Amino acid sequence: MVCGTAAPDIPRAAASPADTTGITDLVVFGSPGMGVESTSELGDGVHVWATRNETDWIGNVPYLEVGGLGHGADPTSLDFGAERISSARSSGHNGYFTDGTDSLHNFAAVALGAYQDVVRPAPDA
Repeated sequence: MVCGTAAPDIPRAAASPADTTGITDLVVFGSPGMGVESTSELGDGVHVWATRNETDWIGNVPYLEVGGLGHGADPTSLDFGAERISSARSSGHNGYFTDGTDSLHNFAAVALGAYQDVVRPAPDA
């Protein structure tokens, strides 16, 4: 939820490749929601990537917001608008940074701007 609240105010990267200030990507993992219903509410210019593994208990939290309470939409749902990435071989809510997981690999690929190396989830996932 903190990412969703902060995202519209985060400085964006300039159009010039020489400008290395600001952000271009936001990675969301194991999230109960970001306080918004879609990426369009997070501001312009940032690519949102999202993942959650099958054993993360956070997937059992209701994805809704009523009267200002709740976390909003599921960032991994297709309607949310984030690009879904794989978290294969990660386990539970704390396993996303475990060596050998797709999630750790993907976080590094996004951070380095090596988007061609990002692993997507299987089509049926």
